[in-house]
Amino acid sequence: MQTLDKPLEKSLDDSLIIAGRKFHSRLMTGTGKYRNFDEMRQSIAASGCEIVTVAVRRVQTNAPGHEGLAEAIDWSKIWMLPNTAGCQTAEDAIRVARLGREMAKLLGQEDNNFVKLEVIPDAKYLLPDPIGTLEAAEQLVKEGFAVLPYVNADPLLAKRLEEVGCATVMPLGSPIGSGQGIRNAANIQIIIENAKIPIVVDAGIGTPSEAAQAMELGADALLINTAIAQAANPAAMARAMNLATEAGRLAYQAGRIPVKAYASASSPVTGRINS
Repeated sequence: MQTLDKPLEKSLDDSLIIAGRKFHSRLMTGTGKYRNFDEMRQSIAASGCEIVTVAVRRVQTNAPGHEGLAEAIDWSKIWMLPNTAGCQTAEDAIRVARLGREMAKLLGQEDNNFVKLEVIPDAKYLLPDPIGTLEAAEQLVKEGFAVLPYVNADPLLAKRLEEVGCATVMPLGSPIGSGQGIRNAANIQIIIENAKIPIVVDAGIGTPSEAAQAMELGADALLINTAIAQAANPAAMARAMNLATEAGRLAYQAGRIPVKAYASASSPVTGRINS
């Protein structure tokens, strides 16, 4: 095997740290929309992810496709990210977040205080409520949660959420499950440039090239669910997203060349043979 030189070794030793906890993978995945648990487990393994998000409300109510979900994953190896999907108000999200923390404890993660905060009153476009999200985030931070809020790509809201103590901010690339890719790259880049906490691009990514694009912008991590779960071969897509996440991160660290309006020869013009 070829030995990596020291600069590349350094860049590859690149952990993601959220609320003081270290993760080696920068790809997070979900548990929804899979055709069956076998495909879900194979995809989680193929993705190399260490964080998997779970809809607390759907598990608690045994919603279709979620019966037995909590027991279907080995939580000694995967860090659970309970989410408040289905909550339309701040009050509801706070209540479900508390249930999620208890669920994580029951499954052996005693020190897990993570919550992916979703407050979504809009059933058609599934766009998050900025006011309700901020209200819920403030309360949950006070209660000791590591809050990972899902938001529109709004730089001012992202900074406010950071200021109230959120562990990350998770701006959407485009609407949930839409597969439209990164439709708001400029705003996401502003959020990244102004953040002192990890930025996780969540929702809308449909292909590995879009995953790489998000990481090349400087995102610290990605959360991808539908694009994997609904692929013709979920495990293969999970592996592709894993590779794209790594490639995008490494490309961002390497530093791309400037974009120019004119050509620039690869070979020097000095010393060439004249006819």
